[in-house]
Amino acid sequence: MIFNLPNLFTCSNLICGCIATYCAFHHGHTLAFLFILGGAFFDFFDGMLARALGKSGRFGIELDSLADVVTFGVAPSAMIFTLFNHVAYPQFMASELWFSVMPFTAFLMAAASALRLAKFNIDERQHVDFIGLPTPANAIFWAALISSSEAWLTGPHFNAFFLFAFMILSSWLLVCEVPMFSLKFKKNNPNNGIKKVFICMVICILVACAVIGVITGYVWHELTKGAAISIGVYVLMGFVRIFLPNKK
Repeated sequence: MIFNLPNLFTCSNLICGCIATYCAFHHGHTLAFLFILGGAFFDFFDGMLARALGKSGRFGIELDSLADVVTFGVAPSAMIFTLFNHVAYPQFMASELWFSVMPFTAFLMAAASALRLAKFNIDERQHVDFIGLPTPANAIFWAALISSSEAWLTGPHFNAFFLFAFMILSSWLLVCEVPMFSLKFKKNNPNNGIKKVFICMVICILVACAVIGVITGYVWHELTKGAAISIGVYVLMGFVRIFLPNKK
């Protein structure tokens, strides 16, 4: 039984993704965010358990990708789908055709997530770090953004065109050739330093958001916003590294 523990964790990730998708379609965005976080927890540890138990193999890798497509592809896309039904539409999109079609464009991100995971499985360059935005980071960003800032996203300062453009940018980040560091520390990895810097920055962001939350009385709301900001910082650090001198 203990040797099936990694697969049990992976299936738990999949179940979290299914529940998150259900919550998203029923406007339970906070619950969807929590279940996506739960899926990320199981996803982080299933591979670690497999290596510790000596059970790493193609079966586990393929099962993990199938679970990730649901939790980090379909679930956040479902959240964007429901958001399209409540976001403001600019004048040039004010027609039944746009109202009917635009929500379904959210699933382009699910397709991009599937492409990202398929690429990861066969790309020999991604054993240590990543090429393109990891699907868990993308899903957490969207889930945190929507659950913490839905009122702003559906207000007069935002609209369906901006949401679509933002979603397309996010989908591109999943499959682009921009190097992104993983948060797994490995010996002699030159990116260990920037990982430590990022973790310190995330702690500072979350502490600052917690303090603001205590002052305003909305601790969870501010912490969720801090999670979205942290993923934004992660993406920016990936782009900044492109322009830094490559020390060997």
